[in-house]
Amino acid sequence: MTMCFADICQPLFSEACDSPLVSNLPQSAFRSSSQLSNSHGPGYAKLNRRDGAGGWSPLVSNKYQWLEIDLGERTEVTAVATQGRYGSSDWVNGYFLMFSDTGHNWRQYRQEDSIGAFSGNTNADSVVMHKFQQPVFTQFLRVLPLDWNPNGRVGLRLEAYGCRYKSDVVSFEGTSYLLFRTTGPSTRNLLSMNFKSRHNTGILMHVEGQHGQTLTLELLKGKLFLHLRKGTLQCITQLCYLLLDDQHWHRVTMEHLRGRVNFTVDKTTQQLQVPQHQSHFEINEISFGGVPAVGSEHSRRNFHGCLENVLYNDVNVIEMARDQQLSIMGNVTFSCPETVAMPVTFASPESFLRLPWEAARDGLAVSLQLRTWNKVGLLVTFDLRHQAGTLWLYLSEAKLRLQIIKAGRVTADMAAGMALNDGQWHSVDLSTQRDRLVLAVDKADTFTTTTSLPVMPSKDDGGCRNPFGVFQGCMRLIHRDNTLVDLIKVQQMVIGNFSDLQMDMCGIIDRCSPSHCEHGGKCTQAWSTFHCNCSSTGYAGATCHSSIYEPSCEAYKHQGNTSGFYHIDVDGSGPIKPQLIYCNMSDKAWMVIQHNNTELTKLRASSGISQHLAHFNYSADTEQLGALITQAEYCEQELSYHCKKSRLPSSNGAPFTWWVGRLGEAHTYWGGALPSSQQCACGLQDDCAEPARFCNCDSDLDAWANDSGVLSHKDHLPVRLLAVGDINRPGSEAAYRVGPLQCYGDKDFWNAAYFNKETSYLHFPTFHGELSADISFFFKTSSSSGVFLENLGIKDFIRIELSSPTEIVFSFDVGNGPFEVRVETPMDLNDERWHHVRAERNVKEASLHVDHLPGARQKAPADGHIHLQLNSQLFVGGTASRQKGFLGCIRTLKLNGNTLDLEERANITPGVRPGCPGHCNTYGGLCQNQGHCVERHNGFTCDCSVSAYTGTFCHKEVSAYFRPGTSVTYVFRELSGNASTQSSYLYSDLSLRGENVSLSFSTSQTPALLLYVSSYHREYLAVFLNRNGQLDVKYKLQSNKEAEVFRSNTRNLANGQLHRVSIRRHAESLSVQVRQILPSYVEFNAIKAIVIGKVHESSELDPEIARLNSLGFTGCLSVVQFNAVAPLKAALLYPHTSTVTVSGTLTESNCGSSSSSSPYAAETTHSLLGKADPFGTVGTGEPVVNAISSDSALIGGNRDPSALYSF
Repeated sequence: MTMCFADICQPLFSEACDSPLVSNLPQSAFRSSSQLSNSHGPGYAKLNRRDGAGGWSPLVSNKYQWLEIDLGERTEVTAVATQGRYGSSDWVNGYFLMFSDTGHNWRQYRQEDSIGAFSGNTNADSVVMHKFQQPVFTQFLRVLPLDWNPNGRVGLRLEAYGCRYKSDVVSFEGTSYLLFRTTGPSTRNLLSMNFKSRHNTGILMHVEGQHGQTLTLELLKGKLFLHLRKGTLQCITQLCYLLLDDQHWHRVTMEHLRGRVNFTVDKTTQQLQVPQHQSHFEINEISFGGVPAVGSEHSRRNFHGCLENVLYNDVNVIEMARDQQLSIMGNVTFSCPETVAMPVTFASPESFLRLPWEAARDGLAVSLQLRTWNKVGLLVTFDLRHQAGTLWLYLSEAKLRLQIIKAGRVTADMAAGMALNDGQWHSVDLSTQRDRLVLAVDKADTFTTTTSLPVMPSKDDGGCRNPFGVFQGCMRLIHRDNTLVDLIKVQQMVIGNFSDLQMDMCGIIDRCSPSHCEHGGKCTQAWSTFHCNCSSTGYAGATCHSSIYEPSCEAYKHQGNTSGFYHIDVDGSGPIKPQLIYCNMSDKAWMVIQHNNTELTKLRASSGISQHLAHFNYSADTEQLGALITQAEYCEQELSYHCKKSRLPSSNGAPFTWWVGRLGEAHTYWGGALPSSQQCACGLQDDCAEPARFCNCDSDLDAWANDSGVLSHKDHLPVRLLAVGDINRPGSEAAYRVGPLQCYGDKDFWNAAYFNKETSYLHFPTFHGELSADISFFFKTSSSSGVFLENLGIKDFIRIELSSPTEIVFSFDVGNGPFEVRVETPMDLNDERWHHVRAERNVKEASLHVDHLPGARQKAPADGHIHLQLNSQLFVGGTASRQKGFLGCIRTLKLNGNTLDLEERANITPGVRPGCPGHCNTYGGLCQNQGHCVERHNGFTCDCSVSAYTGTFCHKEVSAYFRPGTSVTYVFRELSGNASTQSSYLYSDLSLRGENVSLSFSTSQTPALLLYVSSYHREYLAVFLNRNGQLDVKYKLQSNKEAEVFRSNTRNLANGQLHRVSIRRHAESLSVQVRQILPSYVEFNAIKAIVIGKVHESSELDPEIARLNSLGFTGCLSVVQFNAVAPLKAALLYPHTSTVTVSGTLTESNCGSSSSSSPYAAETTHSLLGKADPFGTVGTGEPVVNAISSDSALIGGNRDPSALYSF
C-alpha cells in the first residue's frame, strides 16, 4: 500500500535563524540586468539605506529586469523584506524570488505548490516582509520585478534574513561509492541526506541487511524508486516524486519502523507499508552513490552527482569519509562541481525566440534538448532558399514531426520518437547535406529522407507564423551548425530577439507529485494544468473528490429505486471505499450484507475433536461494516443453533460455545436474548424446554432442539466467528446458521433542523477543507433568500446562500479574491419542497449543482493560492452577523463526507427545532398507480390499498397464471361499519353510472373470456377475445334490452404477448381505445360479482358468453382493476377474505412484468428467520443439511471439504 500526502508541518528552521544577510555585503556582491545610472546601481539596494539614489532602478522598467545578490556561500535563508527607492515614486508591487548555488540554472521559490509571486510595496518607504514556509539553502538570490508603480519605475531595496549553513558534500562520478558498515543492531533506522543529480538515472543508496534482505533507493529517469528484496521476493515501489534530475538540491529523509517505511522528499511525505517478510530489518552495511556489483534489477548505473549532509542515526557519514573512517571506492571529491547548461523556459503562448542564421553552403545542423508535458508545440521553423518552402519541426501527439511545406503542399514528412511529453530531457538533432535530411531523437531514433532541393535556410526573415500550436516547456543546449547559442547574449539583446522567456532556468513544474487526484484517480499533466482520470474509481469531479454513489439504501429508495444491487459509499468523499450491497426495498430500505456461509451447517461428533471454528467473511471490509452499522437505525442478524446432546453456554456453568463480534470480543448470549445475559430467547420468554434452564440446548436432550433468534445489538454485529464446543461426546450433534447482516434506515438522511427565526443559527467547529471541500444538503423553504452556511477566516471564507427564489450562490475566497459560482433555476426554490444542493471547491475549480439541473463551474487561477484557511466557527442557517438568516428546513448536511448532527444541536438552540415534516410534497410522486403517500417522521410510505399494484412504490404488478378451470370470483357487498380499512379496496358501490376497468393479459387462446361482471338484475359486462383474437366489450345495462357489443379495431391479441386494456364508461359514454356512444340507459344496477377466469355460476349467462366460458381461460392476467376494486390482488394477498373465492389452481407469477425477478424476495414481508423457530422451541425434526464430519473444523464457513483442517 502506498499513501502520499502533503507535509504541513511548521517551518523546519528555528526562530534564531533570522540574522540580516545583505546589509553587510560589499557592492561587488550585487549584480543587475541594468541600471538607470551609477547612483541607481544594484549595490545601493540595501534595506533602509539612502546611499546613492536611495536604491536600485534599472534602465528600463520591464519584466526582463533583475537584481542579483551573492551571499558568498550556501546560506539558510528564512525571510525576505523589500522597500521602494528612497524619496521617490519608484517601488515594486510584486516580484518573483529565484535562488541558485552557482548564479545559473535558477529555481523559483514558491510559497505554496502553485504560488510563485510575492506581494511587494505600495510606497517607497514601508517595509514588506515575507517569512518562508520552508527555508531556502542557497548562495545566490535573484529578484524579478513583476509590477511596479505605474506613475514611477522599478525601484527596490532588499534584505534577506537567515543564518550560516553547515554543508558537508561529496561528489560521485558514476563509478564510485562510499561503504558504511554498522557497528551492530539498532533500535531505529533514520537516514537523511540531500542530493543533486547530474544524470537522470543512478543508485543513491543501497542497504544490505541480515538474511539476504536489501533496500535500494534509485533514481530512474528523474523518478525515485524503492526496491525491497528478501531472497527471491521483491517489492518495487515508485515513490511520489518526479523531476529530481533538475540539478537542484533535494532532501530525502527515510525512517524504517517495524511494518512501514516513511519517506520525505522536500516537502512531501509518503508512507509505505512494508511486506511481512521485510518488516524486521537489521542493517549490516550501507553504500552511498552506488553498489559494488549492480544487479539486473537495478539501472546498471551508479549515481552521478553530489550528496550533502548524509546522516545515519545522527552519524555524519561524509565527515567519516573525509576522516577515512569508512571505505571509499573509486574517485570521490569533497566538493560539488557544477556543470552549466543554461536553459530557457517558454512559459506562455506568447513566448518565442528568434535567432539570425546563415548556414554553411553545403548543409545545416540544428540540435537542442527539450523538456515538456505538452503533446504539441512548434520547436523550430525557417524558410528555405530558392523559395523551396518552409521547414517546420514540431511536436504532434508527443512525437517529433518534420514537414516541408511549399504552397500548401507537403514536400517532405518525417516523424521520430514517442512519448516526448514525459517531462524528461530529450535531444533533437536535425542535419542536412544537400538533398539528404536526417532527423534523430535521443541519439537513437533516426529517420532519413531525401529532398528534391537542398534544405538551406533563407536569408530573408519570413516573420513568425505558427500553424502547429505553441510550445510550452524548456530548451537547452541549442546549437546552430554545431555552435552553441549564447543565451546570455540573447538575454542582453545582443543577438536575436525574444518575448516572454524565462532565461537561465527551467520552469517546468510537476503538478502530479504529489497528486491532487483523490481516491485512486490517475493524474496526467500539461504545462500549466493537470487532469484527473476518475474512471473506475467511483468518484467524480476535477480531482475525483466527490462520490458518484449514494450513502445508503435509504437514499436510493428516495430516488425511486426498487430492490437490487447498488454501490453504497457510506462516507461520500471520505476515505472509505464504495461497496456493492443488495438493497431490499420493502416497507423499509434494508441493506443485506452477505458472507461466505449463510446455509444451515451440520457438525457431527468425532473422538479427539473438542472445538469447531467457523469464520465468516463479509462482502464489506471491517471499516465499511463499522460505518454502515453506525449509520443505520437498526441492524439484526439471525443466529440459529440446533442441538442434539450439545449444550450452549448458560449462567449455570462455563461456556461451551460462543461467537465473536466485529470488534473481536467474545459473546455468550444468543439470538433473541439481551447482551451479556448468557441466555437464549426462550430464557427471556420463560418457555425453555426445562424451566430451570436459560436455553433449550442446555437441557442436553437426546433429541433435536434449537435456540434461534436475531441479534440486534449494533455494537456487537456482525458475527465474525462461531466457536462450537460440546460435540465430542458420543451422540452429540449440532447445526448452526448465521444469516446475512441486515440493516435499515439512515440516521444521517433524515437528520434535519427547522429554523424559524432569521437571527437563529447552529454553530459547529471550524470546517477543515484546505485543498478539497464538498458540501451537500437538502433544504425547503417559503422564504425568498437566506444564508445556508458560512465559515470565516482572517481573509478566507466560504458561504452558500439562497440569493433569490431562483438562484443559489456558492462564494469563497482562498486568498485570490472572492469567487462566486451561481446556479439559476427555471422554477422557484421557495416552494416548500426539498431541493438538493451540492457544492465543491478544489485546487482546480469550484462547482455548484442544484437538484438535477445543469451545474455551474468556475476555474481556479492557474497560479493562485490553493489552501482554504478558516478559523471561526461554522454557522449553519445564519451568519456571524446574524443577518440574512435562513428560514426553513435543512437536512442531511454533509461536509467532506461527514454528516453534521443538526438535530442534536437544534435540541439546545433557541429558534431552531429538530426534525422537519412534510416529505410527501417532494416524494409523493414516487407513489405510482394510484398509490397514496403517507407522512412519517423520518420519510414516507406509499399506501397501495386502492391500487391494483403492490410494492414499495405501488409499482409491482400483481399477476397470476390461469388454467382452464381457474376462477377468481369477487362478490360485492355493502361496506360494514367495522370493516378493516386495510381491506377497504375490496368493496364498492352496488349501482354504478360508470366504470374504470383495466387489466393486462397474455394468451394464445381464442375465443377467451377475460373478465365478467354480473348483476343481481341480470345486467352484465363481459370483456373477451373473439375468434379472431380481437377485443370485444359486451355491455348489458338493462335486463329487458339486448346487450351491446363494442369491438375494438385491433389486430389479433391472442399472440402470447402482453397487452394492456383500459375500458372507461361514464354514463352513456364508453371509451375502449376509441370513444363510442351507449344507449340512453346509463346505470349498471346492483352489480353482484366480478369473475376473472371461468364463471362457475353460468346459468344466467347469455349463450355467447356461455360458449366462451366453457373453454375457461389459459394465460396470464395482471393488475386487474374495476373502479377501486382489485380482485386479482385480493385473491393473491388476501385469499381468505369472505368476498373472494378462488377455484382451481391460481399461481402467482411475474408474467405481467417486463423485468426479470429479483434474486431476493425483495417485496415480501421482511423475515430473517427462514426455517428457524423464532422462539427457540423444542423440535423433534432433524435439520436438513449436508453433514460435515466432525473430524474437521469449518473454517471461514466454507462448505468445501478442501478448506477444512483438524484440531
